Amino acid sequence: MWLSGKTVWAAVVFAAISATAGGSDDTTFSRHMGRIPSLDPAKASSVYAGRAVGLVYETLLEYDYEARPYLLVPGLAAAMPEVSSDGCNITFRLVTNAWFSADECFGRGSDGLLLRRRVVADDVVFSLKRLVDTKLASSGAWLVLDQIEGIRAFAEQSAEAGKTDYTRVVSGLRAIDSETLLIKLNRASPEFLWTLAMPYAAAVPHEAVEFYGEDFGAQATGSGAYRLASWRRNYEMTFERVADWRGWAGLRGVPFERLRYLVIDDVSTQWLTFLAGEIDFLGEISRDNWDAVIDHRGGLSDNLTERGIELHSMETLEVAYIAFNFDDPVVGSNIWLRRALNAAFDGARWEAFYNHRVVKADGPVPPQVAGYLEDPFPWPFSLEQAAEMLIQAGYPEGRDPQTGRRLKLTLDLGQTSLDTRESTELICAFFERIGVEIEPRYQNWPAFLQRLSRRETQMFRIGWVGDYPDALNFLQLFYGPNETPGVNRSNYHNDIYDELYREMSAIVTAEERLGLYRQMQAIIRDECPWVFIHFPRAYSLCGRRVGNYRPHDFPYGMEKYMERR
Repeated sequence: MWLSGKTVWAAVVFAAISATAGGSDDTTFSRHMGRIPSLDPAKASSVYAGRAVGLVYETLLEYDYEARPYLLVPGLAAAMPEVSSDGCNITFRLVTNAWFSADECFGRGSDGLLLRRRVVADDVVFSLKRLVDTKLASSGAWLVLDQIEGIRAFAEQSAEAGKTDYTRVVSGLRAIDSETLLIKLNRASPEFLWTLAMPYAAAVPHEAVEFYGEDFGAQATGSGAYRLASWRRNYEMTFERVADWRGWAGLRGVPFERLRYLVIDDVSTQWLTFLAGEIDFLGEISRDNWDAVIDHRGGLSDNLTERGIELHSMETLEVAYIAFNFDDPVVGSNIWLRRALNAAFDGARWEAFYNHRVVKADGPVPPQVAGYLEDPFPWPFSLEQAAEMLIQAGYPEGRDPQTGRRLKLTLDLGQTSLDTRESTELICAFFERIGVEIEPRYQNWPAFLQRLSRRETQMFRIGWVGDYPDALNFLQLFYGPNETPGVNRSNYHNDIYDELYREMSAIVTAEERLGLYRQMQAIIRDECPWVFIHFPRAYSLCGRRVGNYRPHDFPYGMEKYMERR
């Protein structure tokens, strides 16, 4: 049976602490990781996939590991790009010493050894075109579809029967020569450079895409600091350091030779695995372990500190929510029902459930992001008001007057862990108080994503981690043209909102954009396409062998900066 009492659990924890936390050998960094359906950058729609893609592939730009506020630095680019005075023409010059790893797709030399190839500007052109190839249905198409001149026409052509013609010229995406790339935007876009640091925008070789076909996402032929060594799906991924990667010379310390990602769904198992020394890093501290790990001052307990374990924390660019699928006739067309469920969500109890590691969300944009709307949320917790809203929704006391039956809604979830189940039970209890019954549907992450892509859900619980530090990245989740397979998984449409979004995209000055950001948030708060759950604060633990770790909202490929102690 499950032992849920905190006293009993603390005893288990401190017994386990007697083991030294820190990986399977001195040169391997191990951590837990969620399931990853594909290593194709065009399919890197989750943080898990983005982390793995960032190890083996590279983008033109990447984030500075230490700088806060966040800054971009060159990746495959030799330097930051030249931008024209009108902000529309962006010229990149690529490094000349970035190489795709040796692979069968490049053939073999006369000595029988696998060949490799240098990364060139055409690889970036090819990779950005792939994002809008209709046949691929990438959820990353939004990065470039309305940004790069002429690329929408390419996307429309890709919908035609037969193989997509990648030789078709896109006027705003040109390789001038092997080392020079010109990107022409439809209009100036201050956030565009941020998107080029996302895993979606990683450069892939066309030879690998053609050679592996539908299995391209099951392997990785990249230019990154690590290469994929093995992949046992739904269990383990291992990566090996690329010894001659060009960036090692500029880094201090001794890097890890091998990275090991283990799929461990249960948070209690993750915790005990960390304490037993099987993994070096724990990305979160579960609520059941909280009192055993964190002391009354909010710091790490003495028992863990004495063993060289380090605690890291930060405010995150993340929002957790329950989304309504606007394809569904029950929730999508009933604004008062959506408002009622928001008003029935007990934020105080939710925060207490998570040991106050989260703050009740009042909209889609985290408070630390410029442009956050500080006005009070219009539908705060109130069971009395929620009941009144249900009457306006046509379900007095949660019942359909015509049938007398209780309203029953289905909630999809992408995890099956105990924590997910217990927190979902609390959500069900919140809505039960106003007479609405929730039927949870638990499944693993790949199955969950498949249901989202097919638009089969009614409600689903999920989170969004900012792709870059700008409110636009959160507001794009409600832009009509971004509907599934894009990032607007709610399939929400509002003509006024869409017009503001297009207007905002054409504005360069920060002050004007911030004003529109607030207008757009007001619409979303009013219409409630989501139940706004929380903004989390991230807590993580590192074993004593891990040096130079920095918490980061955009951690893609950042393992190369960590040092062996």
